[in-house]
Amino acid sequence: MSYQSGTDADANRLAQTIGSNIQKITQYTAEIQRIVNQLGTPQDTTELRQQLQQKQQYVNQLAKETDRYMKEFGSFLPTAEQRQRKILKDRLVGDFSNALAAFQKIQRQAAQKEKEFVARVRASSRVSGGLPDDGSLLSFESENRPQAQVQDDAIREEDLVLIKERETSIRQLESDILGINEIFKDLGMMVHEQGDTIDSIEANVETAEVHVQSANRQLSRAAEYQSKSRKKICILIVVLSVLAVVIGLIIWGSLKK
Repeated sequence: MSYQSGTDADANRLAQTIGSNIQKITQYTAEIQRIVNQLGTPQDTTELRQQLQQKQQYVNQLAKETDRYMKEFGSFLPTAEQRQRKILKDRLVGDFSNALAAFQKIQRQAAQKEKEFVARVRASSRVSGGLPDDGSLLSFESENRPQAQVQDDAIREEDLVLIKERETSIRQLESDILGINEIFKDLGMMVHEQGDTIDSIEANVETAEVHVQSANRQLSRAAEYQSKSRKKICILIVVLSVLAVVIGLIIWGSLKK
């Protein structure tokens, strides 16, 4: 979806898309919260974790998409409705930030539960230290364990697989949390830049208002001077008319005698 033409209609449609995405993020965050609450309980299943992963991935995609739309919304050229657009953008930024904060909080809870699970499994299986990425720990133990420990080692290997899965999940969650932090930085910069733009526009408007007020005062003075001049001309005309009448009467009286 692109809104490159930059019209007010495009800006309104983009704002609606951003608002819709924010609502979806909020909705899916609530669903993720219910799933996270079930981690570590009897309801904790492979299917449940698959649902959790899918919903988390979808919300992360929505967050990145909405971040891109927010930047595009801020790039529209100033219009006569700049103040209204600024208010709308501030509201969208606030709603988006709140939705991301709630989602990130759930991510942290999920990561904490995964870490607690790994700690419990390691404690119960007497496993210490991390796992190599290539899985060599499993092959090393399989080759060097005594025959008497086959049953115990079989349980341990199963736990090690679980630990590796959960550690992978933890790393992904931590990466997603960092990604959300970057979006927060983008939002902070957008608010700052938008504020500077509005201040500059308002300063120009104030300067224009000062010039208009000065011009109005000058026009008022000119109108006042013009009005006074008209009055003086009218008075002069009346005086001259009276003098002409008087002179005419005098001349007429002299001729009559």
